Amino acid sequence: MRLLSQFVEEMDLTDLYSTYSKIKENQVSPRKMLKIMTYGYMNKIYSSRDIEKACRRDINFMFLLEGASAPDHATFARFRSLHFAPCSERILAETAKFLYKIGEISGDAIFIDGTKIEAYANKYTFVWKKAVTKNMAKLLIKVADLVKECEELYDIKLIYKNEVQMKHVKKLRKKLYALKKSEGIEFVHGCGKRKTALQRSIEKLEEYLSKFKEYTQKVYTCGDRNSYSKTDVDATFMRMKEDAMKNGQLKPAYNVQHGVDSEYITWLTVGPQPTDTTTLIPFLKSMEENLKFKYLKIVADAGY
Repeated sequence: MRLLSQFVEEMDLTDLYSTYSKIKENQVSPRKMLKIMTYGYMNKIYSSRDIEKACRRDINFMFLLEGASAPDHATFARFRSLHFAPCSERILAETAKFLYKIGEISGDAIFIDGTKIEAYANKYTFVWKKAVTKNMAKLLIKVADLVKECEELYDIKLIYKNEVQMKHVKKLRKKLYALKKSEGIEFVHGCGKRKTALQRSIEKLEEYLSKFKEYTQKVYTCGDRNSYSKTDVDATFMRMKEDAMKNGQLKPAYNVQHGVDSEYITWLTVGPQPTDTTTLIPFLKSMEENLKFKYLKIVADAGY
């Protein structure tokens, strides 16, 4: 704990301090917050509420506070998401730089390996990009058929050269609502009430547009990935290692790549890649951009 405190005191935390617009006099400094968060993680205390409780009860946390009052859990949560997260890479680079400066790491060879860490998300809330794209293609066919059907029913001319575009669908929606208003049609709902053809067309069109918006959002969330979890959209479904019963399952997870030098983790990246084959080059580029020194030897296994 004292070693951690001394280590953080020697670090240059200009980037961390720059995330604050103003630091109040009675506020716990960002340097102390970093000490407390790091020490909490070292002792497997991850919850902001548990860290707050430790600051009030544990003598080690009180030592790191240096007599200051314990921050509440919201302060720790804001520090983690708003202040630490944007500059976490630069803080890690500063840590590696300091270790290199005092001779704890060689800076000659780095050994790279990866592991998949399961996300805290429901494994049955998967969204597959391929399935969404296929459903979207089917939906577009239904929309095109509906547009042609409405042209015949309501004598509306929208399509040219048999090509249905999204602008045609938006025009059709406006024209159908204008027709509803001009004819004074009231929509009915419930059992025993007969809907007009115009109401059925509008409801079907609204349903298709809502579904199209949902599919578009899912494809956008996937990005370059092939899947994601609804309860943790940053997690990607990956084939995890087999358990004791030889069951390999697809679960939401993160691919963590770390480089080790003299038993210290000097660099790491977290990515959505389901395999290690496409992680090495992004890892090396990220390391080259952030570390102040260059490794002459890169050691990795055949999985890359």
